[in-house]
Amino acid sequence: MKLANGAEIIVKHYQEENAEEIINLIIRNLREVNVKDYGEKSIAEQAAIYNVDWLKSRAGYAHEYVFWYENTIVGIGGISSFWGSLTESILLNIFVLPEFHGQGIGSYIVDTLERDELFLRAERIEIPASITAVEFYRKKGYDYKNGVKELDEEQQYRLEKFRKPNEN
Repeated sequence: MKLANGAEIIVKHYQEENAEEIINLIIRNLREVNVKDYGEKSIAEQAAIYNVDWLKSRAGYAHEYVFWYENTIVGIGGISSFWGSLTESILLNIFVLPEFHGQGIGSYIVDTLERDELFLRAERIEIPASITAVEFYRKKGYDYKNGVKELDEEQQYRLEKFRKPNEN
């Protein structure tokens, strides 16, 4: 993918040595972007969940992608089987560095995840969407799970997309 200035965004698989930079990217998003919808207290609670050990653990079962601009990580996203299902998958923690918002990187991340084998084999894909990002995901073809627009106990909307496996 190329940015408006012609610079290229490179996709790589997660490497453990990048864990700290990725965690910093997630926490910056929470504190600078999501805070507008959730408030300081809620964001502090959410940010406390994210640490290097959490990321290493998740990388053990999810396919994690890292998006680079030059020597900087500008986005991340993952996909996993949904609770071990062979027919359902879940998109996980899609974040873009705040100063790179609005340049198409979020769409590029979702498009990349939708080319992953875990997406291609799935009949249903779920995504827990923040208040901040719900409309972005709806534009990418995800709709409210079971047609119900309500926040869950984690203060996220559950969205889903249905497809035929191996449909391109």
